[in-house]
Amino acid sequence: MKHLDISVIVPLKNEEESLPELAAWIDRVMQANSFSYEVWMVDDGSTDQSWDVIRQLSHENPNVKGIKFQRNYGKSAALNEGFRKAQGRVVITMDADLQDSPDEIPGLYSMIVDDGYDLVSGWKKKRFDNTLTKNLPSKLFNWATVKMSGIKLHDFNCGLKSYRKKVVKTIEVYGEMHRYIPVIAKWSGFRNIGEKVVEHRKRKYGTTKFGLERFINGFLDLASITFVGRFGKRPMHFFGALGTLFFLIGFIIAGYLATAKIFWMQYKMTERPLFFLAMLLLIIGSQLFLTGFIAELVARNAPERNSYLVEEILENED
Repeated sequence: MKHLDISVIVPLKNEEESLPELAAWIDRVMQANSFSYEVWMVDDGSTDQSWDVIRQLSHENPNVKGIKFQRNYGKSAALNEGFRKAQGRVVITMDADLQDSPDEIPGLYSMIVDDGYDLVSGWKKKRFDNTLTKNLPSKLFNWATVKMSGIKLHDFNCGLKSYRKKVVKTIEVYGEMHRYIPVIAKWSGFRNIGEKVVEHRKRKYGTTKFGLERFINGFLDLASITFVGRFGKRPMHFFGALGTLFFLIGFIIAGYLATAKIFWMQYKMTERPLFFLAMLLLIIGSQLFLTGFIAELVARNAPERNSYLVEEILENED
């Protein structure tokens, strides 16, 4: 296979109207900058004619390739499959709705190749969907993610990003974790993370595919990433330490009650609320400690997490 400068990954669902324009725009940018490239369009269970459009685009342009899921798995799954297939020196992700501009590709490429970044995240500083239901939760997410991860980015959820090839071949994306890819990359050891102000365009066709449930899922996934990043390979350090702390506190309380009973004989131990608190702490501590052992076994023997039903793949071999 010949060397490729850029792989573009486009996750999509029901975007049949925008795909021809997007593919043509990407091709113009690549030709103008003499980039060798491939475009992976990942159809995440579309119910319109998106896959037929991808077939036609692939027939007209061998650089356009496609993956079709049998059902909808979500954006993270689409990106993960695209990462597996990507062969470019630099991998760029963008949405299919034409709100991300392919004109940003040369700048994103240069920041990886020339400036030495591992990952560059776009920042849609000026937005055209600046509604209360989208903007306020996004600001809250970004603030919380900065505080928990220490990565100073303004827009973690921007779909327009560029990656060094080694990054996408190392990280794993699942659930709703696509919005926290910079955090996953940092926990994987890629700390040279940059940001670029990018153009945000008005949606030209269709409607957004994301609902309010993404906000709840986002916070849960942030907690998961934080825990897995710190304790994924050593869960006993978390559960064991917590269990030991609870058990020791319960043991100390029980010891105090037993000593008081032996020397003062003024009460029945079961009549004191502290007795039940001590028993509760001892039980919780033991359970957390056992949870740590079980988590260690699961972490060391976990099966492949990402397994999706791919109905068809369009890939033009040279």
